[in-house]
Amino acid sequence: MKPPRASPSSPALTLERIAWLVAALLVIILPHALRQPPWVITVFLALAGWRILGFTGRLPLPDAQHPPLALLKQALGLLIFVVVYLGNDRTLGRDAGVSLLIMLLGLKVLEMQRVREYYLVAMLGYFLVITHFFYSQTLLLACYLLGGVMLLTASLIGFQDARRALPALGRLSLASRLMANALPLMVLMFFLFPRAAGPLWSLPKDAHAGLSGLSEEMSPGLISQLGLNDNPAFRVEFKGPAPAPSELYWRGPVLARSNGQTWSRGVTGDLAPPPIQGHGARYEYTITLEPHNQRWLFVLEQPSALPAGSRLTRDLRVLVPNPVVQRLRYTAQSYLRSVVTDFNPREIAEALELPRGFHPRAIELARQWRGQSQAPIDVVRRALEYFRSEPFYYTLTPPLLQGDSVDEFLFDTRRGFCEHYAAAFTILMRAAGIPARVVTGYQGGEYNAIGGYLIVRQRDAHAWSEVWLGDRGWVRVDPTAAVAPNRIERGIDQVLPEPILDMPFELHNVAVRQVLKQFHDVWDTVNNRWNQWVLGYNARRQTELMSQFGFEPNLGNLALTFVIATSALAFCTALWLLRRQTRPDPARAAYDRFCAKLARRGVRRARHEGPQDYARRAAVARPRQAGSILRISDLYMQARYAGDQRALRNLQQAVRSFRA
Repeated sequence: MKPPRASPSSPALTLERIAWLVAALLVIILPHALRQPPWVITVFLALAGWRILGFTGRLPLPDAQHPPLALLKQALGLLIFVVVYLGNDRTLGRDAGVSLLIMLLGLKVLEMQRVREYYLVAMLGYFLVITHFFYSQTLLLACYLLGGVMLLTASLIGFQDARRALPALGRLSLASRLMANALPLMVLMFFLFPRAAGPLWSLPKDAHAGLSGLSEEMSPGLISQLGLNDNPAFRVEFKGPAPAPSELYWRGPVLARSNGQTWSRGVTGDLAPPPIQGHGARYEYTITLEPHNQRWLFVLEQPSALPAGSRLTRDLRVLVPNPVVQRLRYTAQSYLRSVVTDFNPREIAEALELPRGFHPRAIELARQWRGQSQAPIDVVRRALEYFRSEPFYYTLTPPLLQGDSVDEFLFDTRRGFCEHYAAAFTILMRAAGIPARVVTGYQGGEYNAIGGYLIVRQRDAHAWSEVWLGDRGWVRVDPTAAVAPNRIERGIDQVLPEPILDMPFELHNVAVRQVLKQFHDVWDTVNNRWNQWVLGYNARRQTELMSQFGFEPNLGNLALTFVIATSALAFCTALWLLRRQTRPDPARAAYDRFCAKLARRGVRRARHEGPQDYARRAAVARPRQAGSILRISDLYMQARYAGDQRALRNLQQAVRSFRA
């Protein structure tokens, strides 16, 4: 079909304007290609391509002139609803909503015919930008989406530019200036707009799906899946010197029950906490925890002062009332040397349970050790020596255990990750009559010298054991240290396989690795500041900011400050605009200097005289400078009335060199 006609001075749908809008939408949609099924993006591309080909007349469009295609479009819309609903396991949540928005936006592009529909599609594009923050709120994504917003704004500028006076770069430049002009108001609203203490609405139940981290269960291979995950789990700032890397055990879930394959939390873990007797140095630290959709917080063993709003359980987990679905910053204190001797019969009985029908060879070996030993600590040492002396290997890619996981690991494969060693050691202890349980969390961390904090990543996930030794209470035993001491003393990087990189230089070079490490630390520091000061700016931080400026932190004062600051900003903006309007035009200023030079030679310009008439009269009066006079007059009219910047520069240079 032919595009609708419009007057030259009014906006109209053209191929160029549609292409600009589609390109802007594609840039905004592109990050969703990593999260959405491929067919979602494919459908949008097909619908947008159909619209562009239809505008050029190569394909018919689903409009009133083609009723079958119009009916097909309606059927396609219904089909999209059904496919999205079924494709997301009949869940109307975040993923389904984004898929639906992308494809319905494609349908709207396809049927776009009028000016108001162009504006509607552009506004939906701005809304689509927000959907990315349901998945990620990183600084890099925010910068990318600012580029998408600029491109979408430039498409609207081009749509209003009916005479096509602005080139592509001019539209982008104007869009960037508009966004820069809005920046002061944006910053003001960010800091002063009242923040609610909680969310204004409930997120869909799949909004926190895909958050990586530890779970309340452990089976062979589960923790090793995190071994190559470089995402931060949390960052730690110590008040004073930090402990040695081998002492950094960040306690998380405690697993006391096993069904032969999977370890899970026990029933006595939620009882009242025992008294903790701390010894030696006490460390105070602040943790910035990434969301993991669980209720536990990670602290150094053993905590002596809990984070605000948390509680300690019988098995020494630190819990908060609700799952951590937003970045959380908290302060805690811990002793690295402590004794927990409070005896609880139910807890001890649970720590001796063995799954029926499993691990016969491990049970037999442990009972032999107990028969040959005088005390439980001797059995512990015997087990650790067994791991050290036998051909056990620490690996991220252990063989698949299809039968009895503990017996196969101890006597056949002998290759495993930390969860294999912790589970096998705990079963051996229980079989020898020593209460034991599995503790999961993180071990170690990487120091960021630029930011002055420790980064604990998902790949630092670890599992170890605790045994009950009478008067000594619960004692940590890490069987992984017997097989791979470098893992505990120097971190997971010492046992990870070297990456295979096809690069023109050797990454093992110390200088190159140091430069890459510094760059990585700088980038992580920037992201950490972004997380704390932008994403972490909540109602509490806003209250603290108000208090620093001497205002009582209440809603009334906050609203009053916001109104005053906004009014001051508007007043300053008005003064700036007024000054710009009264500032002499650069072309007019240069021309006035030219007229002043001629006036000093007796050729004064009359008030009613235009540039052309004055130039002709001045050329007759000063025949030797006639060429320069006429040229300057032409340059002035091009610079002043046509907005020619090149003519303006030539005008200013010609006036400077003119001698009347």
